[in-house]
Amino acid sequence: RCASGGRGGEVDKAHRAATAGEDAGGQPTIFSKIIARSVPATILYEDDKCLVFRDVAPQAPVHFLVIPKRPIPRISRVGPQDTELLGHLLVVAARTAQAEGLADGYRLVINDGKHGAQSVYHLHIHVLGGRQLGWPPG
Repeated sequence: RCASGGRGGEVDKAHRAATAGEDAGGQPTIFSKIIARSVPATILYEDDKCLVFRDVAPQAPVHFLVIPKRPIPRISRVGPQDTELLGHLLVVAARTAQAEGLADGYRLVINDGKHGAQSVYHLHIHVLGGRQLGWPPG
């Protein structure tokens, strides 16, 4: 663990991201670049609403992200208009977990804001599995 309490400096990255602002001055996020295919990723699933790809710094034997194609900066910024999309993301996460062999279980994580260690301000669901996960997670 790093001195700031996060693995691999994730807490530090989250603090820098929050300081830079949620929209980073209108600059595309790394996830927007992955959607646009200007940054490579190992894509596991894609449809018109979302993209699923492997995390480049996995924290479990299986670790992938589910992101909406429409950028939503934080889970705390969703509204009633996002209900269908959020449900779709969860269904896709479950189906992909099954396809990845996570029959014994897995964890879904959504980080929100600086104190939630969110380092990319584009809503994303982490799906982690392939080993026994500890509790409590924080």
